[in-house]
Parts: sequence; C-alpha cells; structure tokens
Amino acid sequence: MSGTQAWGFTDDRGAQLGAARVPRRVVAYVRAGAALYDLGVIPVAVYGSGHDGDAYDPAKAGVLEAVGVPYLGPGRALDEAVLRELRPDVVVDVTYDGKSPYALDAALVERLGVPLVALSVGNELDLPAVLDRFAALAAGLRIDGREGAGPEGVGPEGVGAEATEPGAADPAAPVPVVVGSDAVGPEIVTPVTASPATGPGQGAALAEFEAAEAALREAAARSGLGVLALSGAGPEQVHLARPHAWPELAWLAGLGVRLLDPGPGPGANWLTADWVRAAALRPDLVLFDNREHATPPYALPGGVRLAPWNPETPPSPAAYARFFRDLAEALAP
Repeated sequence: MSGTQAWGFTDDRGAQLGAARVPRRVVAYVRAGAALYDLGVIPVAVYGSGHDGDAYDPAKAGVLEAVGVPYLGPGRALDEAVLRELRPDVVVDVTYDGKSPYALDAALVERLGVPLVALSVGNELDLPAVLDRFAALAAGLRIDGREGAGPEGVGPEGVGAEATEPGAADPAAPVPVVVGSDAVGPEIVTPVTASPATGPGQGAALAEFEAAEAALREAAARSGLGVLALSGAGPEQVHLARPHAWPELAWLAGLGVRLLDPGPGPGANWLTADWVRAAALRPDLVLFDNREHATPPYALPGGVRLAPWNPETPPSPAAYARFFRDLAEALAP
C-alpha cells in the first residue's frame, strides 16, 4: 500500500481523526510511545506527564532511551516551537476519563493542526481491550509497511532534522488483539476464560503474553498470597490501589492473584492513608510503585515480600508479559 493512502482512526474520546496520508512522524506520551515501539512504530520523540521531570523515568521509558528516542520533558510544559520543529504527523496520548488527553494540553496540538489520538487506559476497558486499542492504532500506522520515521537525526542536537529510514523492527509485530474477560474486580479468583487469540502476524510477543498468563495463573493458584498494590508518598502517607479501578490489577485478580482491597474511603483509584493502614491489611506481597516520583515502602511488617509495579506499564503484550513473569516469580515459594 502507498504511504499516500488516506488515514483514519476513531480514538477513545470518540474523536474521528483523519489525514491525507498515513502518519509517519509520531510524537507520543512516553507510556504510549513505549507501547508503540513494542508494536513496531518508532516515535520521533516522547514527552512525560506532570509527575515527570526533565529526564526519562526509567520505569516508564521501556527501551526508548536506549534506542535514542528523544524525551521532551513534561507534556504540559512543552515548548511549542520545539514541537513544531519535530514536524509531527500525529500526537498520541492516553486518557483516563475518555474526555481529555492525560499528559498535554489538547489546544497545543490543535494549534499544530495535526491529529491528537487519546487511547483509554482507564477502568472502562479490561486489559486485553486496552492492548487491542494500541495494537489497532499501531496497525493503522504501519499500514504502508513502514514503522514510522524513528528517532534518528532527531536527537537533542538534531530536532527538526530530516527523517531517515527507521531501524530494523520486529517482523512479527502484533496486529489488533480482540478479546474479553469474565473476571474483574478485587478478590475474584475465577479463572480467565479468554485471552488474546493468536492470529496472523501477531508473532512471538503475543505467544509470550499467553505463556506468561499461564505461568502467573499457576503461581497464583499455588501461593494463595494476599497482594497489595500501592504507591508510596513519603514516610507518613501511602496511596493504596483499588484493584477494580486498574485494568491490569483487575486482570490479575481474574488470573487468580488474591488482591487486597483497601476498603471504604475517598478516592476512585487510590485510597490515601498512612502506612499503619497498609500494614493492617496484612499483605503477604506488596506491589510497590517503582516510578521515580513514588517513594519506597515504609513501615511494613517483617517478612512481607516486595515486587516492583509500574502503574503505567506500556500497553503492549511484550511489556505485560514481562510484568506477569516477574510477578509469577515473586509469588513462587
């Protein structure tokens, strides 16, 4: 197919987006950019959220820093001139509320005159549906057989340089995954009966995702450990995750992981409390937020196992396969 073919995509705000040709120069929120890279689309640059600083957060970056994709800093502090020099064909963000992009101002992208895609990572979708949406976008951006303009020549000294051909990409990069789940919410241990089905071109990453699901299901069944997900906010405060509010945590529950709910109180995604409240839940294993703005766990009872958790894991089968494998290992005797 030709790169001049018209392109269209409806994002998770319901915005019907289009362009005269398939976008090749992608600027993305770092979480979205890391997922797109896994799916065979190489961003020319990525930006962070209000939680991020002027350098990559290693927990959120995936391999983007290692392969030379420039990081522009927090999205809401982006210099419009720098963004214009990058000449993006499309900007990709995430949305938690289905209404607004999470990490930058929509008005900035409107002034550039390019499409802004916002894909849902909120709890209105289960995890496979989130993965499906990113896979569908990546497939549309790869429709001409190319992987995107890539970062080469667009480093800190080369913003605005002419695009070059991208580096080698995985020939088995996944295409859309369409699945569903009958398991949501905390403390649900009903086995998952649907997982991403292997289809033409979905490749090794999807097979590894399925294998990692199976390994985690087996580990959870054997261990029976109570698992608490949290984000440290200093020695006096901690944010306790509500499992039903997070697609990946709800999916873990469906795989048999015995997730602990923090109980009643304010907050849709988190219950903010002190570490005494966290300890009172008597977790056997704590999934702690390993992003740079979060603080390490404090004041947990002796013997509690610890395992890192990135609440902004890139929405790709490869990234979640790694997370599932790590958690299965943490649950093992």
